[in-house]
Amino acid sequence: MRHSGVRIEELCELTHLSIRQYQRQNGEVIALLVIAPSKTDRERVIPMSAELFHVIASIIRRHTQAGRSIPLLSRFDPHDKVWSGQLPFLFQRRIGSTDRVISGGTVLNMIKRRCDELAEQHPGFRTTRFTPHDFRRIFATELVNSGLPIHIGAALLGHLNIQTTRGYVAVFDEDIVRHYVAFLDHRRELRPIEEYREATSEEWDEFDEHFDKRKVELGSCGRPYGTPCQHEHACIRCPMLHVNPKMLARLDELETDLLDRRTRAQAEGWAGEIEGIDMTLTFLRAKRDDTQRRTNRPAVDLGMPPIPAAPKEAR
Repeated sequence: MRHSGVRIEELCELTHLSIRQYQRQNGEVIALLVIAPSKTDRERVIPMSAELFHVIASIIRRHTQAGRSIPLLSRFDPHDKVWSGQLPFLFQRRIGSTDRVISGGTVLNMIKRRCDELAEQHPGFRTTRFTPHDFRRIFATELVNSGLPIHIGAALLGHLNIQTTRGYVAVFDEDIVRHYVAFLDHRRELRPIEEYREATSEEWDEFDEHFDKRKVELGSCGRPYGTPCQHEHACIRCPMLHVNPKMLARLDELETDLLDRRTRAQAEGWAGEIEGIDMTLTFLRAKRDDTQRRTNRPAVDLGMPPIPAAPKEAR
C-alpha cells in the first residue's frame, strides 16, 4: 500500500496474474502491477518502483519456496457477495491445514499490531493510528511533491476527478518554496549573467504595488507578478487564494449564506444555481481545511537570501 497507493480491497484482490512486464524499444523491461476494477470499475496499471518490485518478489518467493506453485484459492467479495474463481492470490495465509485469502479485516488488525509495537519503542506514537487509506495519501503526496503532474497521479490512483487527487495531496509551504527556488536557480543557469542588473526605484515601486493589489478580503492572491485577476475576483473558487487564518470565521459566515441560498434554489428548482453553489461550497471547505492545517503547523524560518556581489569588470 505504501509503494503502490492501492485501496485495501484492491490489495486483497492482487494475484500472481496481476504482475506483467512491458519492454520498451530500447530493450528496457518495466515491471507493471495491474489493478483489477474495484471502486471505479476501471482497470489501471502501475509501473513498479524498485521498492515495490522487491516487496512483490519477496511475497512470491515465500509462496513458491520448496519448488511449489502459489495455491489456487477462491475469495469471497464482501461488497458484491460473490465468490471468485480459483486464482493464485498473493495475499493468502495458512490457518491449520487450510490456505485462505487474507481479508480486509485481517489487514486492519495487522496494521493495528504494528502500531502497538511502534508505540512501545517510540512513546510519541501511542495516540497515532494508521489506516490503509493513510498509506494511499502518503503515496499521492510523494508523487505530486516529487514533481509528477497531478493528472498522472490521478491516473495511478484510479481517480476519475482530479479534484479528488488534490484532496489527497498535502502540499506544505516549505515544499513550495524549495521547488520554486530550485526553478529559479535552474533558470538563472540558462541565461547570461549580464541580464541580471540592479532594479530601478520605479521598478521596485511597481513591484510593491503588485503585492498591494493582491490583498483581498479573505487573505492574499498568489497570482504571478504582473498578471491581472483571471477569475473575475471569484476568490473562493480561485486556487491562487491564500486565506488568512484570521478570516476563518468569515468563511463560516460565507458557508452559512451559501447553504441558505442553496435551500432557496432547491425550493425554486434552480438546478444550475444549485450546481454552482455546490462547487463553491466544495472549494470553500477545502480552503478552510487547508488553512486550519497550516494554522496548527509551526512557522518555518527561511531566513534572508544572500545577495550576490556584482560581477567585477574585466581588466
